[in-house]
Amino acid sequence: MPARTGETPARAPAAGVSDEVLMERFCQGDSGAFDALFQRYARPVHGYLTRLTGSASSAEDLVQLTFLSLVRARGRFLAGSRFKPWLYAIATNAARDSQRRNRRPEELTPEGELPASIPDDAPGPRDSGLEQAVQRALAQLPEGQRVPILLHRFEGMSFAEIADAMGLTESAVKVRAHRGYERLRELLAALHQETQE
Repeated sequence: MPARTGETPARAPAAGVSDEVLMERFCQGDSGAFDALFQRYARPVHGYLTRLTGSASSAEDLVQLTFLSLVRARGRFLAGSRFKPWLYAIATNAARDSQRRNRRPEELTPEGELPASIPDDAPGPRDSGLEQAVQRALAQLPEGQRVPILLHRFEGMSFAEIADAMGLTESAVKVRAHRGYERLRELLAALHQETQE
């Protein structure tokens, strides 16, 4: 089937094609490459943004905003750059900007707490009490510590990728993550002790 006027002809399917090649194709006008990137990353970015904001519905909006920003910023993507850290930097900035605009938390329970349910990519039984405790503890961390933990622990990004996403050195990210993990352990230990009393 011939390509419509003004469109780049479709290329080979995205399976096995790197994110960077897909982004390069998208920058050259291949809309199918964007679709492939969206299919790969919409769900993981949604999970990350849900954990970052504590709100699944806010995360849905932020995923759309993230990919809209990706489209708008595609001309600034540098050839040879890694795609995933760049995308997560856009998502983090979208969440940060949204939190600045909306200083109050959304979707609180009638008791004024964050909801316990957070979408999880892994099947199996979940301890909603523990999940809620971790979410509360994460929310108490400063953003500079929370973001590296979320990207490292929940998104599986390397410290080098996180450094790219945050515009920091790898050692600075490791220090922030280390301090965040220490504080998280303290917060969770205190919570555990409270529940044992």
